[in-house]
Amino acid sequence: MNQIRPTVRRLPLLRSIAVWGPGLLVMLADTDAGNVVTAAQAGAQWGYRLLPLLVLLIPLLYMVQELTVRLGIFTGRGHGELIREHFGPVWSWVSVAGLGVATVGSLVTEFTAVAGIGETFGVSRSLTLPAAALALMAIVATGSYRRIERTALLIGLLELAFFAVAWTTHPDWRAVAADVADLPLRNHEFLYLAAALIGAVFNPWMVFYQQSAVADKGLTPADCQAERWDTAVGAVLTQSLTAAVLVAAAATLGANSGNGAHGSLDSVGEIGNALAPLLGAQWGRLVFSAGVLGAALVAAIVASLALAWGVGEVTGIRRSLEYRPQQAPWFYGVYAAAVAGSAALVWAARDLVWLNIGAQVVNAFLLPLVLGLLIALAARALPDGAKLSRAYQWILAGATFAVCALGWFGAVWGWIGSVK
Repeated sequence: MNQIRPTVRRLPLLRSIAVWGPGLLVMLADTDAGNVVTAAQAGAQWGYRLLPLLVLLIPLLYMVQELTVRLGIFTGRGHGELIREHFGPVWSWVSVAGLGVATVGSLVTEFTAVAGIGETFGVSRSLTLPAAALALMAIVATGSYRRIERTALLIGLLELAFFAVAWTTHPDWRAVAADVADLPLRNHEFLYLAAALIGAVFNPWMVFYQQSAVADKGLTPADCQAERWDTAVGAVLTQSLTAAVLVAAAATLGANSGNGAHGSLDSVGEIGNALAPLLGAQWGRLVFSAGVLGAALVAAIVASLALAWGVGEVTGIRRSLEYRPQQAPWFYGVYAAAVAGSAALVWAARDLVWLNIGAQVVNAFLLPLVLGLLIALAARALPDGAKLSRAYQWILAGATFAVCALGWFGAVWGWIGSVK
């Protein structure tokens, strides 16, 4: 009997480890190239002033994605499918249209980063973009969710390089305290960047992806607690990575850096070149580029799969990574079209930081649609044992309203300031 007990104890732990994945992966994807560029611009232009915002968004990020866990586990359906079932085809197509806009915007930023990194090392985008697109298609064509998840997580670990970059900056904590106490809340550019950071944290494709991934992975109510921990750790990790980029940029490029920085960035390559000396010119550039490349590729996989799942759920076509491409041609076709089309668009465009930031602001405008439908689904689709308590509902609704209002106000006020 004593020999059996250790095995019995290990099984829940092993099962919990096997459950982890969707939460970490979607959060690593959240620290995408657009997020990195926006955080770097915020640090370069405003020092550490936007750092508290990143920390304050952690609880709401967890609460939002935890809802997708509940819905995926207790209904066994993806986000688009549930919207169609409970609110009709019109709202399901509206939600997928918003998903499509967010996905294209995100993919453009990811491939912009790939092109920028390649050009930093003297490699033409005519080579890097097709290579990245083919790699992304090859990864997903394996026809196994768990294999794709493991591959993407390994790529995402490259993002840990941001911690190494931030560690070497040795930020002045007195400067951090001074910046946090001096918030220019009437400044148009400051509020616009705040809106961009909010949009960078809450991507519509995150909601679609994690709910569909949980359903596709076949998780059960017994796995709910483990997946919540997966999501919680991921939420802290993604915001910490973003904060690391902001801190590194503020310490080396901000007004208090003493380096004569101009406070505005023109390309992903410029960010890498500015931060490279922290770890040595060549190694620094390589470490930062590896982090950005890992973030971009993971986000491209997650965003494209979210779109393919969303379209499949609304139209009713086969939509699972457990099918081979020949068994679900439309599902894989949507994924391939999103990847190839975005790569082609970036091939013909310039590598501008403000293109990345603008894409995040678009996400801020989409927040009420995405989060509103998610909360409505939680109230209508969850079984009694999994429903939110009344107090939790009010807290979630209040926090969501506040963040949506701040995102919209910052975006509109920033746009008005740029027109004047």
